[in-house]
Amino acid sequence: MSIAEAFDMVVGPVEGLSFTAYDGSRTGSADAPIQLRLVNPRGLAYIAGAPSSLGMARAYLMEDLEVDGIHPGDPYELLRRAQTLLAPKRPAPADAARALRSFGKLALTMPPPPPNEVPSGWHRALHGLRHSQRRDAEAIHHHYDVSNRFYEIVLGSSMAYTCACYPSDSATLEEAQANKFDLVCRKLGLQPGMRLLDVGCGWGGMVRHAVREYGVTAIGVTLSKDQAQWAQAAIAADGLSGKATVRHQDYRHVAETGFDAVSSIGLTEHIGVHNYPAYFRFLRSRLVPGGRLLNHSITRMDNLHPGIKRRGFIDRYVFPDGELTGVGSIITAMQDEGLEVQHEENLRRHYARTLAAWCDNLVQGWDEAVAEAGLATAKVWGLYMAGSRLAFDRQDIELHQVLATRTDEGGDPHFPMRPDWGV
Repeated sequence: MSIAEAFDMVVGPVEGLSFTAYDGSRTGSADAPIQLRLVNPRGLAYIAGAPSSLGMARAYLMEDLEVDGIHPGDPYELLRRAQTLLAPKRPAPADAARALRSFGKLALTMPPPPPNEVPSGWHRALHGLRHSQRRDAEAIHHHYDVSNRFYEIVLGSSMAYTCACYPSDSATLEEAQANKFDLVCRKLGLQPGMRLLDVGCGWGGMVRHAVREYGVTAIGVTLSKDQAQWAQAAIAADGLSGKATVRHQDYRHVAETGFDAVSSIGLTEHIGVHNYPAYFRFLRSRLVPGGRLLNHSITRMDNLHPGIKRRGFIDRYVFPDGELTGVGSIITAMQDEGLEVQHEENLRRHYARTLAAWCDNLVQGWDEAVAEAGLATAKVWGLYMAGSRLAFDRQDIELHQVLATRTDEGGDPHFPMRPDWGV
């Protein structure tokens, strides 16, 4: 069996895509707009040793699998055409045995992983149980402390690393991110003099918007030291010191109570499904009676899967220990902890558009991004964002905002009979 035959068995053939290998074998048209080239035996060993998105990613990041016809900052078209690159087909046992005989020892030899790959979950257990405070801090450090400048290139001036909400087809990314923060503020019913807690606050975009536009005082917390330093500098530059604060702190260590509102934008994905009860119990305890909680997070499209799923490339390169579940599971956890759910909406298509804009930013700033974070990291981000965009396009994953209240003991939620925040 040639390498190209094995490729067709697990990936293709794919229209508009050609594949050539170092053994001289080829599949697909020579003039295809996108061309994959497996350039050496190590690349085959990566792919054969982890026949999934992880093996393909290892070969690609180590430049053993090269791609012509797409920009590494936005390989969306490659992934759209060849979705089986992320989830190769399982060959029949007889075909798998034939491939093993053809490639022999090479197929059973695993080269060292690329240097920016984190260890498996079993090895990470040496640094604490899954979602312990120490291990959570290390996972957040891996993902968010790449480089503040790198994130400025990718995210743009808003420095908002969560799904935007596009008010119109012509809106820019920056306008859509400002609209997202404003939508959250309106859902939370923010008014001058109120107190806001923003958990998993990132670079402080929500905190600064709420203080600047709604006259509240706000505390944001993040496990990323780099984010906290950047946010505090931005707060000072905006003249918001004294009203806005961002701390390098685990949300579980927030001692203050009596907040009128709590926002959680993009944190639930990191905390672990089995921790949802404690998470929502803690956030509820920080609210005044009648206070509101807005949870904004990526979800699965259903509630049939457990939170923990070995996701290959994503787990090893992007979100170590990340977990997703359906919005129904999130709502159930909120209700079981005494929160009254008042409203829910799905922004799935907005996230696909947000990711397309981030990829465009990465393409435009590619040379600086590579100089700042290295070629492998820049390629990881292009692959991750394009793959995530495809997943949102296909409804493999969704983005839901759930709004709840700490309804008082008399049954008053301090909430209007109908939503009053507009569109």
